[in-house]
Parts: sequence; structure tokens; C-alpha cells
Amino acid sequence: MKLLFASNNHNKLKEIQKLIEGNMEIITLKEAGIFEELPEPFHTFKENAWSKASYAASKTGLPCFAEDSGIIANGLGNEPGVFSARYAGEPADDERNNAKLLSRLRGNADRSAYYQATICFISAEEIVYFEGRCPGVIAEEPRGTGGFGYDPLFLPDGYKQTFAELPIGIKNSISHRGKAVTAFIDFLNSGKQL
Repeated sequence: MKLLFASNNHNKLKEIQKLIEGNMEIITLKEAGIFEELPEPFHTFKENAWSKASYAASKTGLPCFAEDSGIIANGLGNEPGVFSARYAGEPADDERNNAKLLSRLRGNADRSAYYQATICFISAEEIVYFEGRCPGVIAEEPRGTGGFGYDPLFLPDGYKQTFAELPIGIKNSISHRGKAVTAFIDFLNSGKQL
């Protein structure tokens, strides 16, 4: 099965490819002839995932999926949320985003947070959404060299290591993206016609 993944984020592409190994073949935007940035004009993960997927589907006519995700710090009124990738401004930079999150949380007793991922799948037949969430807390300082984004700061519930310190297999089994992709694969394997 071939599906277009509507994302220019190489880290997400690598992570999702690892999660779906053997289940389907992913076509990248570049392979489909799309080189521009995809629109993310909305204020929810669901709407932004739909925006990217519908744009790519309309350009190519292929069944495709897009994922939008971010981290939500409960003590900051749900920041950075959908603005996670560009929290510290343009151009997007993981290190600056992490520094801003730590700065905003300094002195805040509530360091609880969660990662949220939403996948939008669009085929000729339907539009379907899949969500995953992983609760945890924000560490006091970055730890680890794996992963990307806020992974060096995120301590998932039940673990003493950040996402950046955990082996990739463990991270993928508990992560927001892992849960959303698993639900997506289950849906595709249920015999639905694309």
C-alpha cells in the first residue's frame, strides 16, 4: 500500500517510517512533486492536520495523511500547543524552543505536560482522524541526545528518562505519535478500501 505523507519534517518522516515498517510504503512530498511549505493556519492540531492532508491530496489525487503535533504545558495555559515548532519564532529551532519553554516555566509549580498528535487521513472515500496523547512532566533541564523537538525536556509518566534518553523502541511504544500511528495502521489493516 502506498500513501503520501504530507510533511516536510524529516524527523517526523523517519519516526513514522520506523513505526509503520512493513505495513505500507510512504511517498514523500518531494517524490510527489510538492516542494512548497504546507499551510498550517489553524489553532487546533486536527484542523492543521486536515489542512496539510487536504492540500497534498488536492495537488496529487493520492490517498494521503498528515500529522500535526506538539507539547502542551498545563501550567502555561496550554502553551506552546499548535505553535510548538515555532514557539521561539522563525526560523523554527528546537534549542531555542526548549530554552523558551524552560524560561516560561521558571518558578512555576505546575510542570505537568502532555504531547498530543493528530493524524488526518484523506482518501477518495473518506476523511478519518487518529489521535494519540502521552502525559508527563517538563524536566528542569534538557537531557539526552535522541529524538527531536521537546524530547530532551519531556519525562513521560512512569519513566525517569526523557524521550531523548529512552531507547527508540520504548519511546515509540508510549509516545503520542506512536499511539496515533498504531490506531492509523489498525484502521488501514481493517480491510478498508482506499
